[in-house]
Amino acid sequence: MKNIAVLMGDGVSQEILTCAIKVLDKISKVYNITFNYDYVSIGGRAYDEFGVPLPEKTIEACLKSDAVLLGAVGDWRYDALAPELRPEKALLGIRKKLNLFANLRPVKVFDELLFSSPLKSEIAKNTDIMIVRELTGDVYFGEPRGIITKKTLDNRNIKVGFNNMIYDEDEIRRIAHVAFKSAQKRNKRVCCVDKANVLDVSRLFREITSEVSKEYNDVELSYMYVDNAAMQLIQNPNQFDVILTGNIFGDILSDEASTICGSLGMLPSASLSDGNTPYMYEPIHGSAPDLAGRNIVNPIATILSVAMMLDYSFDNALASDCIYHAVRDVLKEGYRTKDIMEKDSTLCTTYEITDLITEKIK
Repeated sequence: MKNIAVLMGDGVSQEILTCAIKVLDKISKVYNITFNYDYVSIGGRAYDEFGVPLPEKTIEACLKSDAVLLGAVGDWRYDALAPELRPEKALLGIRKKLNLFANLRPVKVFDELLFSSPLKSEIAKNTDIMIVRELTGDVYFGEPRGIITKKTLDNRNIKVGFNNMIYDEDEIRRIAHVAFKSAQKRNKRVCCVDKANVLDVSRLFREITSEVSKEYNDVELSYMYVDNAAMQLIQNPNQFDVILTGNIFGDILSDEASTICGSLGMLPSASLSDGNTPYMYEPIHGSAPDLAGRNIVNPIATILSVAMMLDYSFDNALASDCIYHAVRDVLKEGYRTKDIMEKDSTLCTTYEITDLITEKIK
């Protein structure tokens, strides 16, 4: 039996998770795997129930599970809350509690969706990138941080905000190993993206990454400044295989790269730990509260996140590939949700396209 903690969040979270569970239930029948689901709350939903965005009950459920499946968190209804009570705080908290230091975001363009990419088809075609983002360090977690008041030379009191970008060599080393191992299963190229011409922390990132690379003689290592990488992703995405980068750069670049595929609704992600705690899987898109309950959101990113779960947490590449091929076949047949709709295709609701994908799993 495989125990999965299902984190019910905000907005479209319930809809997309319902679709993912439906696909898992079909996988259960076809591949004779038993899944047990433990539904718990996170984000704004948890705040409404427990007064905090990340209750202990949710943390305990995750720690007892074999894998964690997250919908999405966030809703403007909670914008006036104190920072520590806002739904997004739960994301940073659960990553820290589960020691999820490595975020894997595959950026793969389906030929059937080239029309929806903002890039020319000949540029976007065959894009297949794995962005390996460090997830528990950098400015999002660095200390000290805060907003203080200081006195100026002309005796005025002004506010100053500050965050600390910090990495130690152990943090860099472990994420570098993840990137090189990922590259070994792909096209054996790693590009380390940083700002080493300006930042001391980036210079250390390069130094440690270079040391780690010596253990992977079959993998080619290159470097690129983050501003150039942002441009190159648009000009020539096919030059990249695995991109290794820190937390804030990875956050920005992975969202940029997602646009190459034409919709945030197409891209999954996996967050990995050191193996002592379960991995977490989620779509890269947000909670889209304006779309909640309308049965129009694209569930494919969440369904493909389940495929990553089967591969990384349950070591079942066959079942994982089955989901991927089911998604591809449905797209080939011209079925679309609103965000990826094109002329002469068949418009589907959230649940309709899920049913079509589920039927392809055999």
